[in-house]
This record gives sequence, structure tokens and C-alpha cells, in this order.
Amino acid sequence: MLFADNRFQLLQLSQKVMYVKNLRKLREAHNFSQQQLAEQVGVAQSQIHSYEAGLYEPAIETLKEMASVFETSVDYIIGNTEVVRPIEPVTEYSLNRIEKSLVDCFRQLTHVQRTNLSAFLEAIIDPKYVK
Repeated sequence: MLFADNRFQLLQLSQKVMYVKNLRKLREAHNFSQQQLAEQVGVAQSQIHSYEAGLYEPAIETLKEMASVFETSVDYIIGNTEVVRPIEPVTEYSLNRIEKSLVDCFRQLTHVQRTNLSAFLEAIIDPKYVK
């Protein structure tokens, strides 16, 4: 039982390290100071500092606000996925393996990349381009 407890503690530590790393990486990628991020999510700057130092874990509502500000998912912030873009549910269609792979790739694109890809796809399926 002691071994299982140690593994659980290591998992918790690993997740804490990941959210600390991802939070700082996202904040810096968006060129936010701790103060600016604090204002965006409605907490004190000292709380952002404490989160990044691994002293405290953000509440779920704070994580959701951060995910919204950074246009990512809570899962990415806490290290449950490496996909930075927010996960969008796909419920309208049943996708095969290749389609799922394409959707996963699409979700990792920036807004500009998505727009460019959409324009490209529209161009290649446009009947005037098909010979």
C-alpha cells in the first residue's frame, strides 16, 4: 500500500510541475505580466505568483478563466493533453480514424492557419478548379 501511495504522490507532483510550467509558458507566450493575467482572470497578482511558484493550485473557476483568456483548455493547463488549442466537441458526424486524425491536427492550428487551410480546401474542391 505504501508503494501505491508513493506513486499517487509522484503523479500529483508531476501534474503540479506540468500546470506550473504550462501556466508560465502560456502567460509569457501571450506577453502578459503576472499583474495583467491577474486582472484578466479576476485574482490578485500575488495569487498568479503563487500558482507559478507551485505554492497554491488555482480553483477550477480560475483555471476556466485562464483557459478562456489563453484560448486553450483546462486540460492543457493542468497537463492532461499536449493539444494547446481548446478541445471542440465533434458530435454531428461519426468519424473514421483518418478523419479523427485530421480533426486533431486542425485543432492544433492557430486561427490564421485554420483560415488559410479552409481557403485552400475550398479552392481545391471548387468545381471551376476541378478538370
